[in-house]
Amino acid sequence: MTTSLLLVDDDRTFSSLAASVLTQEGFQVRTARSLHETRTALAREAPDLVILDRRLPDGDGLTFLPELRAQLPGTVVLLVTAHGDIASAVEAIKAGARDYLAKPVELDDLVLRARRAAQDVQLQERLRRAESTLEGRRRLMVSHSPAMQNTLRMLERIATSPRSPVLLLGETGVGKEVLARHLHLLREEQGPFVHVNCAALPDTMVESELFGYERGAFTDARTARRGLVEVANGGLLFLDEVGELPLPLQAKLLTFLDKGAFRRLGGSSELSSSARVVAATNRHLTEEVAAGRFREDLYFRLSVFKVEVPPLRARREDVLPLAESLVAELCAELGRRPVGFSAAARARLERYPFPGNVRELRNVLERALVLESGPALELEALVPGTGGPPPPADPNAFVVAGPPRPLDEVERLYVRHVLERLEGRRMDAARALGISYPTFLRRLGEE
Repeated sequence: MTTSLLLVDDDRTFSSLAASVLTQEGFQVRTARSLHETRTALAREAPDLVILDRRLPDGDGLTFLPELRAQLPGTVVLLVTAHGDIASAVEAIKAGARDYLAKPVELDDLVLRARRAAQDVQLQERLRRAESTLEGRRRLMVSHSPAMQNTLRMLERIATSPRSPVLLLGETGVGKEVLARHLHLLREEQGPFVHVNCAALPDTMVESELFGYERGAFTDARTARRGLVEVANGGLLFLDEVGELPLPLQAKLLTFLDKGAFRRLGGSSELSSSARVVAATNRHLTEEVAAGRFREDLYFRLSVFKVEVPPLRARREDVLPLAESLVAELCAELGRRPVGFSAAARARLERYPFPGNVRELRNVLERALVLESGPALELEALVPGTGGPPPPADPNAFVVAGPPRPLDEVERLYVRHVLERLEGRRMDAARALGISYPTFLRRLGEE
């Protein structure tokens, strides 16, 4: 990882010599000779490390330090003070500087302090990635369900193609984010995992959040800012609820998927990112395309690898092991002794359909750990009529509402239902119904 460094000093000779030495040490160095030039440089790009002289032509670096820390809280600052000015050094540390150097600055000392600061920056980055990794590993368990095993095997094959987009489809709560993290972990030595909930972003902010902005792009844009596409460079950008993206942004996302290139809001230069895009939705995107709410070309581009995540009711083999894993995790979070399930609770877990999938299972277990005080969990909330969730209707069920209808009309409705379930794939629908394609067309009412 290359550490970007901004050296702020008005002594041209020292600045040139120090920049040369630091560049040879592997730093990516830019220089500024005044606070005005410093503000301009920070607006262009946020550095990892700033070496800031106190005495500058247009102001005091120590006075500027709080402004710098407020603008870039993640940037490490080393302040250069006059020889013997201990009071300034103490004040600098209190204001947020990581370290200080006393003039005249020895180049060996400068390199040593810069190396230490760079190690701190890299350590924070590794910790952040490790936290992301551990969060993903903590939740994923070995699946005993053939349907889920097929999904995991598919992700392992997809991991060998580092840039191709992936579209995860499935009901709410099935664990699409967990699988996106798993895909990220299958490729070692790569950039960060960045999660974006598209439904939580206001339309006016989506573009600036995803693609960043340049200084002056809008009223409050006092400095340039990297977007999440840029932050995820070399890693994985997870676009949750991608069906909520506004149409204008869908076009810009399509351009990025095709070329790996984008422009910040208000910018003219083309930037690039090698982030892999994994999108997820519980919507039927084919219906969104037909309604004009989702671009067809973007749907096809995202569907290079389309992965169906099975609902929990379709992977009964996983319910009890998953419940045991979640209970152990929740006990640790709640500070409660490990607890198991009664025989009745196991039977309830096996029977309950979990329309909210893994998310609902976790919520049920958390509620039981708080409200049930016995030696084993009973999960009485899963019993109909005891205040728990009512037995839900199967969302995949075919229902004909209203008064009785003629049989040929019911057949036509069912044929359309099957076609919708198979996302418009007519040949597949005919095979699923066990009829020939001409017969399928006749019952659909198109022949």
